[in-house]
Amino acid sequence: MAEFMKPYGGQTYALMRIIVGALFFSHGLSKLFGFPIAPPPGAPPLILYASGTLEFVCGALVAIGLLTRWAAFIASGMMAVAYWLAHGTKSLFPLVNQGELAVLYCFVFLFIAAHGAGIWSVDATRR
Repeated sequence: MAEFMKPYGGQTYALMRIIVGALFFSHGLSKLFGFPIAPPPGAPPLILYASGTLEFVCGALVAIGLLTRWAAFIASGMMAVAYWLAHGTKSLFPLVNQGELAVLYCFVFLFIAAHGAGIWSVDATRR
């Protein structure tokens, strides 16, 4: 059905990796530096700084495609833990507990960890 997109698989995967990494980076930027918005109120400072640092570093690494498999794997695990700590205690269903974003990040990062950086990445340049 969508055979017309097949030649662009590498490019669309690279775009997804870059955008997902940049969005994750922005979550860390928010938690660590309050930019572009302030961090969520009421979160313990240790959680903010630990998760903010991982989001900032792993997001940047995934976006530029450096040590991509490791960064994505760590980010995936972090999102799994975040889901169960912040959302899973409220309800099992992500739609009910507002955990959709954590679940989505978890599985997208797991996919990236399995597939690597692809084209348009530092990892590809280093090979």
